[in-house]
Amino acid sequence: MSLTERVALTLLHRLDPERAHGLSLVALRLHLPGLPGPITSPRLATTIVGLALPNPVGLAAGYDKNAVALAPLMRSGFGFLEVGAATPQPQDGNPKPRLYRLTEDRAAINRFGFNNEGAPSICARLAMRPKSRVPVGLNLGANKDSDDRAADFASVLACCGPHVDFATVNVSSPNTEKLRDLQVRAALTSLLAGVMDVQASLTRPIPVFLKIAPDLTDDDLAEIAEVARQSGIAGIIATNTTLARDGLKSADKTQTGGLSGAPLFEKSTRILAKLSQLTDGKLPLIGVGGISTADQAYQKLRAGASAVQLYTAMVYQGLSVAATIAKGLDALLQKDGFASVHDAVGTDRARWL
Repeated sequence: MSLTERVALTLLHRLDPERAHGLSLVALRLHLPGLPGPITSPRLATTIVGLALPNPVGLAAGYDKNAVALAPLMRSGFGFLEVGAATPQPQDGNPKPRLYRLTEDRAAINRFGFNNEGAPSICARLAMRPKSRVPVGLNLGANKDSDDRAADFASVLACCGPHVDFATVNVSSPNTEKLRDLQVRAALTSLLAGVMDVQASLTRPIPVFLKIAPDLTDDDLAEIAEVARQSGIAGIIATNTTLARDGLKSADKTQTGGLSGAPLFEKSTRILAKLSQLTDGKLPLIGVGGISTADQAYQKLRAGASAVQLYTAMVYQGLSVAATIAKGLDALLQKDGFASVHDAVGTDRARWL
């Protein structure tokens, strides 16, 4: 981390977390110099469900909700980006304050509630994004007051699908009431059928992922794995934020919402490994939750992920964390004699089971 970035983070941490979030996006849109571009090497470059990634380190959904900073994010070291979540209609989300830094725990709690400008506005920005080697995906959400939340996911995909490289069905946010109920077999089967009908109708069909919660039982995971195989989706993103609060120290640990960051690493990685086992390693998985170092990204890969995503680590380490992790991951792969990311996937899954 540069001195400039360290000073900027110190100043941002003196502000309300949501205001700091917004200012960081403003700063990015000023096209700050010194962004490294996508980090890559023969070992790091990989392909997942047809998506050619310069490296397997992606930006998770939730940071650039409205796709306002795509150009600089494409040059920030990430191998792929996910923006959103987008809902059919604009919505303000939950009342403020709704974002909390848990500095002692290197974590955050949010209860945003899918605040975004709506699919049409986000779609317009995605349509104008610059050409890049870095794939861009969209997290699909549902409006809080919708009469048919399952249909909302298909609606957003129909609107934005022509302008993204992949999409993610997000039924795992804990901040929209009863949204996680859509992870149950019957509801999930129906929802995914509607989404995949739209996907098949696109001029350029794109991979569709399912993002799941970490607060699932083994039986829940088995059902989701079965539904995923039957639905034709491309893969699973494991995991979203957690409702658990085990072992936290920070003053805001009792705030409601989803917990992200360091405390989620082990829990989300065990879910990832179980899914890898349940799907026999044949369904591509993206590992998310608690990654802040190259070693943690490497552990996710070896537990069964084909790629990883991060977000909360940027709160504490700045945007440069993406390039730092990608470069460190390259060194770890080389050290252990892996010629590619693919060769490392799932090689240490048993440890997490």
